[in-house]
Amino acid sequence: MVPRIVAFIAFLLAAPQPALAQGSLILMCSVQLEWCQGMANEFSRLTGIKVSMTQKGSGESFAQLRAERANPRTDVWWGGTGDPHLQAAEEDLTQAYRSPMLAELHPWATRQAEISGYRTVGIYAGALGFSFNTELLKKRNLAAPKCWSDLLLPALKGEVQMANPASSGTAYTAIATLVQVMGEDKAFDYLKKLHTNINQYTKSGTAPVKAAARGETTVGVSFVHDVVTEAVAGFPVGMATPCEGTGYEIGSMSIVKGAKNADAAKKWYDWALSKEAQAIGARTKQFQLPSNRNAEQPKEAPKFAAMKLIDYDAKKYGSSEERRRLIERWEREVNTLPR
Repeated sequence: MVPRIVAFIAFLLAAPQPALAQGSLILMCSVQLEWCQGMANEFSRLTGIKVSMTQKGSGESFAQLRAERANPRTDVWWGGTGDPHLQAAEEDLTQAYRSPMLAELHPWATRQAEISGYRTVGIYAGALGFSFNTELLKKRNLAAPKCWSDLLLPALKGEVQMANPASSGTAYTAIATLVQVMGEDKAFDYLKKLHTNINQYTKSGTAPVKAAARGETTVGVSFVHDVVTEAVAGFPVGMATPCEGTGYEIGSMSIVKGAKNADAAKKWYDWALSKEAQAIGARTKQFQLPSNRNAEQPKEAPKFAAMKLIDYDAKKYGSSEERRRLIERWEREVNTLPR
């Protein structure tokens, strides 16, 4: 059966006509809009399936799935940090599916599937770090930040931006990373000090990168592949990963439990794990590491081998209870402080 399914996927990818299948798919997408649109358009072209797509941050997407538990309006949640996908799996918001494409994936991607009971799967990986505006740093005679401790410098008061962990998977990954690097109490002491230098907690995790690139903030806490996107576009922005160690995301994909278009959802799932589908990221100037072992890594993509990565505990920090507890503590102890 597996060879037949793989052969069918190959047939879809080679077919010149879009009308091989009919139907609809409701897609919730948690990456950059250009990538979302590129994926949706190509899938529709290959299959004839009409894709209705909305783009939201991973925290917002998770909240929507919870709100619509009794009457799901989404078929597939594609992209966004893996922690909320694991939380959705834990809360029985997504359904198990073992794609025939799993054999082509990197171990870190299949591990995501295994720990979720095959309710989600890794589609890309990206490391957490800093974005910074090189022109503003030069103007203020400041060195580029290289460590978490550098973000606490008095010279950066009001010059650092990060997202709100309640709406952004990026920001939650940052908190979970700091807890693993420093220990929980020291991490929250750090976040309280960092709060003084924060000018805004944004809704989405990509907003601080865009703000740094455009000179609206000097430094952003962000995934470094998003920095590459802005640099390739010509903005004066650089990146670094923290010297003390940093975490990473395993961007994930899940089929929503009770999906109205279940067959179309499985077709999307299998196709999205193919090397051809994963090449669309680089074509839309997105530079995460693809999960398919046969997919070509964009040459501009940040090199994981050059980073000090922690052994990020996705199972623990992907649990609903841990996410809820850490965000509530951040709201209570950090976000209420004056700046």
